[in-house]
Amino acid sequence: MSKKMHGMVVAIDGPSGAGKSTVSRLLAKRLGYLQIDTGAMYRATALLMSREGIDFEDLKSVKNFCEHIDIKLDSVDGSQHVLANGHDVTEQIRSSEMSLLTSRISALKPVREALMRAQREMGKNGGVVLEGRDIGTVVFPDAELKFFLSASPEERGRRRFAELVVKGEKVTLENTINDVIQRDEQDIKRDLAPLRQAEDAIVIDSSALAIDEVLDLMEKYVKQKTEEN
Repeated sequence: MSKKMHGMVVAIDGPSGAGKSTVSRLLAKRLGYLQIDTGAMYRATALLMSREGIDFEDLKSVKNFCEHIDIKLDSVDGSQHVLANGHDVTEQIRSSEMSLLTSRISALKPVREALMRAQREMGKNGGVVLEGRDIGTVVFPDAELKFFLSASPEERGRRRFAELVVKGEKVTLENTINDVIQRDEQDIKRDLAPLRQAEDAIVIDSSALAIDEVLDLMEKYVKQKTEEN
């Protein structure tokens, strides 16, 4: 692997349920890169704030709280685990309730500033794959390669529904699709760093694509970019 390829920053943005976490994890593995799951970092922060009863409207309290949290991403037996203040919260942060709560706290300036600093520090040396909603537009606007991964709300709802059923949550497909649509509206309409596609992003609609097909396509673009450099 060339030095340039090793040092590349790959940004994957897109709406909730598009498969960003899975794709970024597997793409990073293929490339020998570090995966930075920014969505998991926001979810972990939302979980901590919820447990501590932090008032989301009190931005001073939110800022003070964010200055004392410690979110780490660790690899255990090839699987990424999320540690929040020293505790493994990998499973707890994936509930449907936490999805909606995450959208609320991710619109708070103190939260975004704290986590953006952490993400930039993690990715400053390159060789990383980051996924989120504003990686290519705000966190790493100069990323060498940007993807915007999407799928129809119905398809994303079906995927999310299947995940929740496996976890034993009592949900309906209709409500899950509605939650996805609601999350989209919150992410697109928020004032601070809304979900949007970077002008230079490569758009991939995964509605009718298998994960391996998405990965093959992304890997092809990474190799092309490496050859250009």
